Amino acid sequence: MKVLHLYKTYPPVVGGIEYHLRLLAESQARRNHDVTVLVASAVGRSSVREENGVRVIRTRPWGVLSSTPLSPGLALWARRIVPDVTHLHFPYPPGELAHWAFGRGRVTIVSYHSDIVRQRWLRKLYGPLMRRMLHNSDRILVGSPPYLRTSRQLSEMTENCRVIPYGIDPRPFQAADPSGSEQLRRREGSPLVMFVGRFRYYKGVDILIEAAPSIDARILIVGAGPMERRWRRLAARSPAASRIRFLGHVPDEELPLYYAAADVVVLPSSYRSESFGLVLLEAMAAGRPVVSTELGTGTSFVNQHGETGLVVASGDADALARAVNELLRDPEQSRRMGANGRRRVLQEFHFEQMVDRTMKAYEEALMVSGHGTCGPEPH
Repeated sequence: MKVLHLYKTYPPVVGGIEYHLRLLAESQARRNHDVTVLVASAVGRSSVREENGVRVIRTRPWGVLSSTPLSPGLALWARRIVPDVTHLHFPYPPGELAHWAFGRGRVTIVSYHSDIVRQRWLRKLYGPLMRRMLHNSDRILVGSPPYLRTSRQLSEMTENCRVIPYGIDPRPFQAADPSGSEQLRRREGSPLVMFVGRFRYYKGVDILIEAAPSIDARILIVGAGPMERRWRRLAARSPAASRIRFLGHVPDEELPLYYAAADVVVLPSSYRSESFGLVLLEAMAAGRPVVSTELGTGTSFVNQHGETGLVVASGDADALARAVNELLRDPEQSRRMGANGRRRVLQEFHFEQMVDRTMKAYEEALMVSGHGTCGPEPH
């Protein structure tokens, strides 16, 4: 099967959608599908490369508007490539417009990663075209049942939606070197509470910093992004400043050691832009209990309150601190939740299951559209 994925950026750009896109594309390529990823370049110049079996086309952007790269080259490539399946990763309006104006795929699949939450002007401008694009798609893939239930944009088209939870490769997080994680704990101190993620407005690190004086632990903040300067200033003014440490970006190959060293992993997100929370899966695969917030999205589908961790109201620093302290003070409960989380990842969120379900959605769309299948995967 010939598959074209279309989004705004691709690794080494760091982000949850970028991670998901690479994992899905490379897994499809290993199954002998012909996979192309079409994105805007993050370094300002165009390139075409094969990366782990995937042809990655990066087109030069002419500018960036509200974190959205604008690249006319997307339309030129969309017109040139003739795939069986065009898989759009929403929201990325320039890519979606390029596909609908010039795309030549037999069927269109949309991974609906998030509502357009904060950019109201964009929602007003793009809203009519967005609804038309979603209505005309052959299938819409949504990461969790709660997100499908609570998304206003998807409420009119639930029959065309399929819930396919995101997945990860759990093996690196299960195989972390105990001596390496113990060395980290000696260096950083203990107990350790950790946040991992891009520093974007919706991640809620400001709430974690507000909660820090009431948390009985050292706090590691892993990541980078546009909110870094503001959050560093906020942390520097905190009474708990000496216990808060920003570590910057940690390479993927080192992250399992940090998860293994942490006592609790926190995802304090405060907006619906946090649609799922892949870091929760990584922490759970490492056997760590997690604390997350109730957003009406996939975070509370991943982290089951009382089973794999604790869920608190978003924006409530006091509740966040109480939940973290509860886990720190009850090692037996933490171990039980960590073990439950690891089992849940293996049973529900393994990346091979995600790929199986995605390929099934492709085949279903091709059959319904009258194009038939493109042949079974070789065994």
